[in-house]
Amino acid sequence: MSKVPLTVLGAEKLRAELHTLKTMERPKVINAIAEARAQGDLSENAEYDAAKERQGFIEGRIAELESKLGSAQIIDPKSLNADGRCVFGSTVILEDVNNGDVVTYQIVGDDEADIRHRKVSISSPIARALIGKSSGDIAEVQAPGGVREYEVVEVQYI
Repeated sequence: MSKVPLTVLGAEKLRAELHTLKTMERPKVINAIAEARAQGDLSENAEYDAAKERQGFIEGRIAELESKLGSAQIIDPKSLNADGRCVFGSTVILEDVNNGDVVTYQIVGDDEADIRHRKVSISSPIARALIGKSSGDIAEVQAPGGVREYEVVEVQYI
């Protein structure tokens, strides 16, 4: 089984979601199924069908989270010593070579990616272009609008 890279924060979020599903959502859906069963004929019972569908979703998500956490390789960016290179978990400050815009991204696992919070997936084009780069290097990123060039201003391990 292949390892799933996660930051410490990403693993904590997945554990919290798993805990919520097991302790709150699962009991709720079990009660909803019991209540729908008590109403009689199950063949025409929309509440029962909806509750069973919800139960299937919850159980599937629990299995998915347990699998991901079981095969997770948890990486703490603070403990990295990558000699100033961009690696998984690092936070990178970039300057767009064409227009001078400065952006900051953290390279995270696929499950943690959230562009609104400046977290990009390790499998995204920008992260793949940045891996191994150091301050002062130019990264060429294949974007939908064509190739974009970014200068690595700083690499942080926070």
